[in-house]
Amino acid sequence: MKIIKGGLCSVDGVKASGVRKGKYGMALISNPGSKAAAIFTSNKVLAAPVIVTREHIQDGEISAVVANSGNANCFTGEPGLRDSREMAEKLAEKLNITPQEVGVSSTGVIGREMPMEIIGELIEEGFDALEHSAKASANAAKAIMTTDTYYKELSVETTLKDGNKVRIGGICKGSGMIAPNMGTMLCFITTDIQATPQELESSLKKAADESFNMVVVDGDESTNDTVLIMANGKSGKIDENFQKALNFLCIELAKDLARDGEGATKLIEVTIKGAYNKEEARKAAISVVKSPLVKAAVFGSDPNWGRIVAAVGYSGARMDPEKISVILSSDSEEVNIVDQGKVKAFENTEELHLAEKIMQKEEIKIVIDLGEGNDSATAFGCDLSCNYVKINAEYTT
Repeated sequence: MKIIKGGLCSVDGVKASGVRKGKYGMALISNPGSKAAAIFTSNKVLAAPVIVTREHIQDGEISAVVANSGNANCFTGEPGLRDSREMAEKLAEKLNITPQEVGVSSTGVIGREMPMEIIGELIEEGFDALEHSAKASANAAKAIMTTDTYYKELSVETTLKDGNKVRIGGICKGSGMIAPNMGTMLCFITTDIQATPQELESSLKKAADESFNMVVVDGDESTNDTVLIMANGKSGKIDENFQKALNFLCIELAKDLARDGEGATKLIEVTIKGAYNKEEARKAAISVVKSPLVKAAVFGSDPNWGRIVAAVGYSGARMDPEKISVILSSDSEEVNIVDQGKVKAFENTEELHLAEKIMQKEEIKIVIDLGEGNDSATAFGCDLSCNYVKINAEYTT
């Protein structure tokens, strides 16, 4: 497997575009004749586009996506549903496909009426700009940004067991309101794999469980989360090599979400080892990366092991304080600050000085061995800075 250029458009036959007008952005993606699968937010407050896309993907066929930023079209009742359906109809008419073949997504402020005149103009402009190019994919990624500070895309190529080469391209957005079970995030993935909708759904769930469902920025879960994959079947049949590549792509995009958390200055990667089972490993990893106290300590470059072990303690995972070990690492440096229940990083120790040095880095890994079993899991997050409060205090003004 290797990383390649092109994003969504690294896949043969895919066209994309991204345009903006003021605070509103519009991304269009076309991958004709595709089988599809999607995962959505588990929030009981569902945005209109989530409801519509759920309906459209029931038959496992989605060939295009229309996604806007600047308005979430959530908590907007029947008018919001009409607006989402109108978005699908407008793009379908342009592409000469049925509205049911179009996935719809929105991101932005909740509870505001959709400015359909502007949205319609952006769909027209976006359709005229559709093309198969790396620039077009990047423009689509930029169009769905809200509080993101940079656009997020990745594409990879791998060789299947049958010898065929397959490509996967993805773009996503997300910066705040991100918690396990996805967050205020949209992710669109294109590929040329041959697969049934059921196979795609299974593969996407496996990848999401290792990536988007293991990300925490602030612990709030959005109303609009959507991860959608479209496969046009131009390459070989789905296999475990494809799964590995999809997992890699989703994990790297998930790390980008955490790295770009609102107000974030550091990326945190928490790995739990030696857990009793996989579920408990996931619980413990998420508990640590979600802890406001741990996140604040990371922001302050404080190797506060007490907050880390406390977060594991209330996670619900089986643990014994006399067995737990905690290692901090970044780049080529690492230090064991707790070793099987014994604290190593006391005041004036070499371990504490090295831990303080590591905590000043932009990417910090925390490895926690529970000594209870053989399962592991990794979660991704960011520090909690003063700027997070400022960004969200002023979000709708």
